[in-house]
Amino acid sequence: MSKKKSLLKNTIIIFIGKVFTQFVTFLLLPLYTAYLSNSDYGIVDLINTYISLFVPIVTIQLEMATFRFLVDARKNSERETLILSNVINIVLKLILVFSIIAIIVLEFIKIRYSYLILINIIVTIFSNLFLQVARGFGKTNCYAIGSCIIGITTVILNVIAVVILKTGVPGILLSMIIAHLLAIAYLYVKLNLRKYIHLKLKNEVLIKELLKYSIPLVPNGISWWIFNVSDRTIISLMIDVSANGIYAVSNKFSAVYIGLFNIFNFSWIESASKNIDDKDREIYFSDIINMSIKIFASIAILIIAIIPFIFKYLVSVSFSEAYLYIPILLSASLINVAASLYSGIYIALKKTKEVMNTSIVSAIINILINIIFIKIIGLYAACISTLISYLVIVIYRYFDLKKDINIKYNWTSIGIILGILILTIITYYINNLILNIVWLIIVIVILFILNKDIIKLLKNAKFINLTKLKKTI
Repeated sequence: MSKKKSLLKNTIIIFIGKVFTQFVTFLLLPLYTAYLSNSDYGIVDLINTYISLFVPIVTIQLEMATFRFLVDARKNSERETLILSNVINIVLKLILVFSIIAIIVLEFIKIRYSYLILINIIVTIFSNLFLQVARGFGKTNCYAIGSCIIGITTVILNVIAVVILKTGVPGILLSMIIAHLLAIAYLYVKLNLRKYIHLKLKNEVLIKELLKYSIPLVPNGISWWIFNVSDRTIISLMIDVSANGIYAVSNKFSAVYIGLFNIFNFSWIESASKNIDDKDREIYFSDIINMSIKIFASIAILIIAIIPFIFKYLVSVSFSEAYLYIPILLSASLINVAASLYSGIYIALKKTKEVMNTSIVSAIINILINIIFIKIIGLYAACISTLISYLVIVIYRYFDLKKDINIKYNWTSIGIILGILILTIITYYINNLILNIVWLIIVIVILFILNKDIIKLLKNAKFINLTKLKKTI
């Protein structure tokens, strides 16, 4: 199978796992709003937010190091055993230290559901780690099925806990724990991890290499967490909470868009890591980056062109101001796509320190622009700060990566895409029904012509072997 077809196959398998998981999780929203009070729903949301912060801090992002190092060790059973044994050893020690500190702190600071939250963090650590092991082994089907187990079990148990047993927040937290435990059990058995884990097997040189790779990803992850949370915090403090609600609605469309890209990005990082030492890597990376920019720019343009027709059906009148900010945020997300494509190459090169540095600088720029301009131009400051911050990352990484890999761009295609994007945004703000219809038709035709090579590849490729998938289950 060619490199491109392999990349697309993995993307579609991960798409099935991730989209299905996110779809069934989305079904919980009406359940939560119907059966939970506003405060309980707020608590659940806050707990999930902070679990997403603490998990990569506790593990010092060793799950990502595990994935990257296992890619290099494929078909080398001894090396795989050495990697997994050392990673599990370190993670167990980190969890022990974190748990002791957490228990001591909780003696002085009383937090509701604290021990359920602590257990959730621990099981999430192991499920995330085993999912990355599946990717590192090249077992994409196992990764997708493991993700589905978490999503489906969470939904079923939440319905039982919230609707039937009426246990509220504790029931939801317990449901999450059971869902992750089932995924852990499935992956442990299916990947035969018992064979690879020997806690007495230690290698100081490997441990240093793993930590050198993973530790820079911790401040990178924190900076992205701050990046995403800082806008909402500054808006709430410097304008008001209702403005934050409008901004949140505007961001929903970008969140869906980035969610789609992240599915591809999982496969891209694996593909970049597998092919980083190939002689033709510059040609391959250039092809994939150009193809990715075309695809995701086309998706962004289509979303902007379609929103004038559907916005009033998706968003209530009280949030109509959100319409103004969507194109800017989607354009920022498109730039973020380019930044993340570069990030995949940095990870393949094991240059995680560069990823960390650019992300931290970007987060600082985002916060400063917000603070300086939000009182002057309101929510536009939050949108523009996001766009500029991503742009800074792209420009820096573009020149920095030239030292290792020279990506050749199809500037004609990029120029056409940029022109279409600008014209689409103009028609979006004019918001004339006939003009929007005509322009949408033109956009679809042009984007179809631009992407005809990708459409042909999708049409001719046989991505999923259903027999193999059944055996995986």
